[in-house]
Amino acid sequence: MIEVRFHGRGGQGTVVASEILATALFKEGKFVQAFPAFGVERRGAPVMAFLRFDAAPIRRRCQIYEPDHVVVLDPTLLSAVDVTSGLKLGGSILINSDRTPESFTNFHRFQIATVPAGAIAATHKLGTRTNPIVNTVILGAFARVTGFVSLEAIVESIAEKIPVRQQERNQAAAREAYERVTVARPNTLTLHSLSAGEGDGTRVGLARKSQLGSEVFPERRGP
Repeated sequence: MIEVRFHGRGGQGTVVASEILATALFKEGKFVQAFPAFGVERRGAPVMAFLRFDAAPIRRRCQIYEPDHVVVLDPTLLSAVDVTSGLKLGGSILINSDRTPESFTNFHRFQIATVPAGAIAATHKLGTRTNPIVNTVILGAFARVTGFVSLEAIVESIAEKIPVRQQERNQAAAREAYERVTVARPNTLTLHSLSAGEGDGTRVGLARKSQLGSEVFPERRGP
């Protein structure tokens, strides 16, 4: 079973992001749960949403305390919330940021991925330049980084969850994020830009120089 925790702020569509991803995973034959953290959600306040999926029926019914993957929709939360709380060693953090993954040195134990989701959302007129809506954008990047779900399933699910007049812009933004996401692997600050043919469930490795030559660390895929 794979568990994902989303961090965002009220009004950014964090819960909708988890629901769209759940729909996409369901389309591809997975058993899925998606739910928000309980509590009062105010615009701008930190919020969380959770998702778990598996190839078999899921019996667990509780909040996610030790996620395999974390998605951060608002980079200002990095200094306000412990987004890595409970994150499994070697797990991934996908951050909406125009910074490179190697600049997040405090997260070196995890696979770090960044995508300029805010800039992409602004380009596609999702929200405003001061308050871009990045939920669908970040899902395109998530599909590429993890390979758990196809981009096409994400695009189809956006069409089911987003109002018709906004569908094409959201779908285009997700596709752009899929192409622009950048990854750094755990325990290394070497950048790895995903190239054509990677993602979509294939295994991706990163060569790290050592005295013995190059070592390749394959990335874990699927439940």
